[in-house]
Amino acid sequence: MSSSSPILHELILICREDDVETVSDALMEVESLAVSVEDADADTDAEKALFGEPGMPAPKSGWERSVVKALFATEAEATEAATLILAQDWAQDVHVQTIQAVEEQDWVRLTQSQFAPVEITQDFWIVPSWHEAPPQATTIMRLDPGLAFGTGTHPTTRMCLGWIARHQDLAPGWNRVLDYGCGSGILAIGAALHGARQVDAVDIDPAAVTATQANAEANRVAERIHVGLPDAASGEYPLVLANILATPLKLLAPLLCQHLAPGAHLVLAGILERQADDLKAAYAPWLQLEVSDCEEGWILMTAQRV
Repeated sequence: MSSSSPILHELILICREDDVETVSDALMEVESLAVSVEDADADTDAEKALFGEPGMPAPKSGWERSVVKALFATEAEATEAATLILAQDWAQDVHVQTIQAVEEQDWVRLTQSQFAPVEITQDFWIVPSWHEAPPQATTIMRLDPGLAFGTGTHPTTRMCLGWIARHQDLAPGWNRVLDYGCGSGILAIGAALHGARQVDAVDIDPAAVTATQANAEANRVAERIHVGLPDAASGEYPLVLANILATPLKLLAPLLCQHLAPGAHLVLAGILERQADDLKAAYAPWLQLEVSDCEEGWILMTAQRV
């Protein structure tokens, strides 16, 4: 392996056919660089082919025993992704086979070909630095794929940003916003671009803190975004954003609700449609969560503190 070639890390999971789509979606939610599915019984007598032929049922999303592979920029990200997925209530039959280093010689070209401008609303777009902004874009976020989660390509991120854009009329009251689990800082930057005067962006991952600071500077909103570890969040906020996954969101319910000012809005994402009732129950002691958006099996849940 050449020392000059970038080294990525591949997380390899074994799961049942019924879990393939959920596992793949979760890996994309934590912003894996690529996800692929293979037959765990390939090259054995149990190997099966999946074909979609005219007049026949659509091909399945995976095999009875499937190998799901996901690429990450660092071993730490791959490990964190595995930990998050195994902690989910649906992951009892998901197992980690290995995390291994792999060589990717054309990473820059591959990345740039996969990340085009992302439309959030008709006039709000996320645009990588190597692309020209669409002519209709009046609000532009410059964001390149990096070491932390969040590039705007996943439904959960798009739904959160869409909520921010659609509620820009509330921005005069956003004197403080909390982005809990900020990843790349994409939601914090989105809030700042739409009028938030101060955003506390926090994450347990130091790489996310670094990435958020860099992205805030690239979008010229660094003076309004305060980045740190979770203990940097303090007091009450008129808007609290958290795009994580369902299990940590349930555990964080008391903490996130504690940070809501009277009349504040709570916006949660990283939740599958079938997890809605669990989230409603977890937050019921404090407020009434409702599904306010849905895309590709993922939902956005919101509430307002009375």
